[in-house]
Amino acid sequence: MNKKPNILFLMSDEHRFDVSGFTGNPVVRTPFLDRLAKDAVIFTNAYTPSPVCIPARQCIAAGQFPRTCGVENYGQDLTPNYQTFAKTLVQGGYKTAAAGKLHHFGIDQMQGWLYRIAGDCEVSSKHYAQGCNRSATSDNASGLLESGIKWDDKKEILRAGPGHSAYARRDELAVQGAKNFIYEHFIDSYYDRATPYVPLMLYVGLLNPHYPYIAEENLFNYYLNRVELYENQEPFNHPFLGRCSNCGPLRPGIDIDKRDVKRAMAAYYANIETIDKQFEQVFKALEEAGEDLDEWIIIYTTDHGEMLGEHAIWEKQRFFEGSVKVPLFIRYPKKYAPKKVDKNVNLADLFATLCELTETPLPDHLDSRSLVPLMAGDDSDWMDESISQWGGRNLMIKWGAVKYQLYTDDGSEVLFDLDTDPSESSNLIHHEKYKALLPKFRERAEVLGFRYKTCN
Repeated sequence: MNKKPNILFLMSDEHRFDVSGFTGNPVVRTPFLDRLAKDAVIFTNAYTPSPVCIPARQCIAAGQFPRTCGVENYGQDLTPNYQTFAKTLVQGGYKTAAAGKLHHFGIDQMQGWLYRIAGDCEVSSKHYAQGCNRSATSDNASGLLESGIKWDDKKEILRAGPGHSAYARRDELAVQGAKNFIYEHFIDSYYDRATPYVPLMLYVGLLNPHYPYIAEENLFNYYLNRVELYENQEPFNHPFLGRCSNCGPLRPGIDIDKRDVKRAMAAYYANIETIDKQFEQVFKALEEAGEDLDEWIIIYTTDHGEMLGEHAIWEKQRFFEGSVKVPLFIRYPKKYAPKKVDKNVNLADLFATLCELTETPLPDHLDSRSLVPLMAGDDSDWMDESISQWGGRNLMIKWGAVKYQLYTDDGSEVLFDLDTDPSESSNLIHHEKYKALLPKFRERAEVLGFRYKTCN
């Protein structure tokens, strides 16, 4: 019986979909990711199940949308011993090891991983005490703002520059930890306890390029006069989409100095080049251990994007492409030829995909769909849909190029057609062309647990 394929799951944080060489960005330098992508299946319309770190990551782990798995806000987590893809692969005979960021806040910091290395292990104090300070246990980003733990986006931009951030230090630990684990699993020349015959899923999760916008000085200087701002863009006319998550819109030259914006963008680009180099270190460690990486399944993605000042806003949470669309490729050249897939897919689909690729039984009650047919070139039965949710209130449904959004707090709806309006500047919700689609979108929203209501 042949051993199941090893898996290398590379994941960054807040990597905008179009800031990579393999997605056509002419400025950023990502030679390692480009090299992997050259032999991979690239999904050009991949979306996060939630444009916020914690819900996105727990939905990926669970193979479910936020409402299904119960993680709809920042600060929440899966219930202990949840049926994650890591746990499912363990049940299928895998050794699972996670180095770096998983972003659990619950009492169960493993959630199916047998090894956690240099991780962001942090349990919310609400699991240990009653009546504790609300700011320490908040389920949403606004609670962090009120407590003073998190400042607004403008201050974040004004802090941008060269340096060595705490996030960078954590990423260095995660990479070194992954390399140490590779030695122990494949070599272990001292104790001779290596287990290379056991199939391995190795996950490496980096914090960059998530803000703070602080980066290695030589890279920061390289990008400073090369990045191009999103200029002359008016904020979108909508109470949620038209402002940053924690302050008003930030128009370069009006609400914030252009030079400050350029510094933040330069640091962001620099940190993407940094993660490219760090992922390559892990790859080389595997090669030095004698592994043929063409025999491995290699996944690269992120949890969500970064607006970077487009539409005069920063960070994520919005259903604009810059925030909700993500880079995603799966490299398995032994079985799947390189290609680009333009159908709508979701990061929650990775659960079912991993199960099919490894011939591991798939649990019930998932929202996940296997991407393997698309990887094989068969899209005949694919529902060209992707779903994203945020905060238990906001919903996005994308069918083909048409993106529908429902905001249940005020009942407002937004509709973009990316074929005719790729910049997402016009709300077509009342356009005659889409009139027949609206009842279908609303019906789908209700199935997902979001009820349309008329504005008062």
